[in-house]
Amino acid sequence: MTDAVRLSNGSHLTPRPARSAPYLSALRPMLAAVVALTLIGPMTTAEAQRRDDSYRPPASQGGGGGLDGQLRAQGGTPVAPPAGNAGNGGGGSAGGGGGGITAGGGLSGRTTQGTIAPIPIAVPLFLSDDPKLASDVANVVVGDLERSGLFSPLDRASYLEQIRDLNAAPRFPDWRAIRADALVVGRVTRGADGRLSTEFRLWDVASGKQLAGQRFATAAQNWRRVGHIIADQVYERLTGEKGYFDTRVVYVDETGPKEKRVKRLAIMDQDGANVRLLSQGQELVLTPRFSPTTQEIAFMSYTRDQPRVVLMNLETGQRQVVGDFPGMTFAPRFSPDGQRIVMSLQDGANSSINELDLKSRQTRRLTSSNAIDTAPCFSPDGRQIAFESDRDGTQQIFTMNSDGSGVRRISSGDGRYSTPVWSPRGDYIAFTKQLGGRFLIGVMRPDGSGERILTEGFHNEGPTWAPNGRVLMFFREGQGAGAGPRIYSVDLTGYNERVVQTPSFASDPAWSPVLN
Repeated sequence: MTDAVRLSNGSHLTPRPARSAPYLSALRPMLAAVVALTLIGPMTTAEAQRRDDSYRPPASQGGGGGLDGQLRAQGGTPVAPPAGNAGNGGGGSAGGGGGGITAGGGLSGRTTQGTIAPIPIAVPLFLSDDPKLASDVANVVVGDLERSGLFSPLDRASYLEQIRDLNAAPRFPDWRAIRADALVVGRVTRGADGRLSTEFRLWDVASGKQLAGQRFATAAQNWRRVGHIIADQVYERLTGEKGYFDTRVVYVDETGPKEKRVKRLAIMDQDGANVRLLSQGQELVLTPRFSPTTQEIAFMSYTRDQPRVVLMNLETGQRQVVGDFPGMTFAPRFSPDGQRIVMSLQDGANSSINELDLKSRQTRRLTSSNAIDTAPCFSPDGRQIAFESDRDGTQQIFTMNSDGSGVRRISSGDGRYSTPVWSPRGDYIAFTKQLGGRFLIGVMRPDGSGERILTEGFHNEGPTWAPNGRVLMFFREGQGAGAGPRIYSVDLTGYNERVVQTPSFASDPAWSPVLN
């Protein structure tokens, strides 16, 4: 029997049926990690300096002083419904083919063959004195909502009303006639100082009620983030779950022939836009991961075959070697408080899980066995660690207390398991599984129950969670001489799988928390 994924508002998404036996895993443990790149915060009424996400060199190098010097944001003022609209637009039926919006504003989708039919939503071009800018921001909102699989943006050619005044209530019968359940309208203006002022409203078409509205301002270079922030608020208001669109993904950019790949650190928006390179390819880089508390990433650097754990400050571009260990080092990951890194260190023919205190630089060994223990990952509360080990003869997933005690195996199916990654919600552990030449990405509960495969392919690996714990990214190797890895996303139902477009081959993704 399969487990339904329950949304906060009580709706359920039914996943693909669980497969028996074969799955995948056993790739060489390659790290994964807890992410967190906190940038622009929720906009406050007072103007406050925030961090941008685009790396530039320090001011001394002509780069504008790093992230803090590149962005200022203000606003965050709730927008009341237009005058004369008491939150009641005449009621009536939405007439939508998907679901509807409950009285509390939650998504109430109609289930079809075990899945929720996406909610029909209309997002007209935003009002603006700059039509291209308005179109670009509105299209970011549409793209985010559509990729989630929970929304079906309606074709703008079908709209009967052209929005001309954001402060006037829409003609709801016109939107019901095209079977829209929700409507997002907005306005973007550019001030004399070049900053953007943005306002949006979310309407329940059936009831005529305004469900959300906000006005805020930010620097012009953050126009895409404006769209992501609006999409996050729409997603949260209609599903009851936190959004995940205003996030970044750090990954390894790969170019060149397969036998001589150049691997560089890169960062992008979760939708694949705004790709920026963070290294130039003079070294081999693997498994970049965000710190959950600072503007830093940790990654593995191989220079002249010497593995090192490196921290990189995203504001300044400066690097710091935090570990220069004998032998091989694998899979560094941050603790939830950002004070420690847990990783695997080679010990002869075996490897053990070790913890490094970033302040004292003291290392503590957590496992000791005649086995290869690797790919450690903290639980969200920091009390447990999941890892993979072949101590039972094949690669399997184990958990233990954060001090190394209480080791227990949780995987029990056929095949070999690797790359365990704890969900930010703590309810699932994602993994890679290998069986019969197939590689699968799946999830199980922390006690090993409820195992479910979400996707399979020629060579899938490296799952990483969206901050709301409802979507995963991973990378998949292509077949053939000219093929290479690509990043994909898949939701917890297993039905909504998408490729994340990148300019080059891409591997080892790691998802950040929501930036605001």
